[in-house]
Amino acid sequence: MSITVAKFKDVAEGTQPGQFTIGDREPVTSLADLEPSFKRLLDERVTAVVAVMGRADQPNLTPVWFDYDGDTVLLNLATHRKKVDWLRKAPYATFLLMNPENTYHWVSIKTVVKREISEDDPVEGQRVTDQLDRIWVKYTGNEPPYGLRDPSIDERRVLFEMEVINVATFGRP
Repeated sequence: MSITVAKFKDVAEGTQPGQFTIGDREPVTSLADLEPSFKRLLDERVTAVVAVMGRADQPNLTPVWFDYDGDTVLLNLATHRKKVDWLRKAPYATFLLMNPENTYHWVSIKTVVKREISEDDPVEGQRVTDQLDRIWVKYTGNEPPYGLRDPSIDERRVLFEMEVINVATFGRP
């Protein structure tokens, strides 16, 4: 598999012709091959903004905890959320991770849903719960289990496995 990385030109070292356009495109074989400053945004506790097509085909943006496994982006959602239905209808999502110390340093990842796993699945359901607990620890530093389930309902989760279509990068830390 090959992922195309579009590298936007920035002005870190001054203005230049064609600034803020794509300077180079390069293939990488995996997310692990991203330049270290961008890979760091995937691995650290950076909140992502995810865009999906929502009601009336309008983009819907939501902050989410970001996780991935190899070249698969993982999005764990409560099944009663609108985003679940929207992803089933239009199975594309774009994630934007901005460096909280310099918002002009970011990575954007375009994805397509390749599969979803229900927490109630008798074979793989535990994987959904385990992944949720893992990102709970990453983002809050608290011990599992995940502590934000809605107590007024029997909140169930679904894990969307998303294939990376392409990546765009911008700036320096």
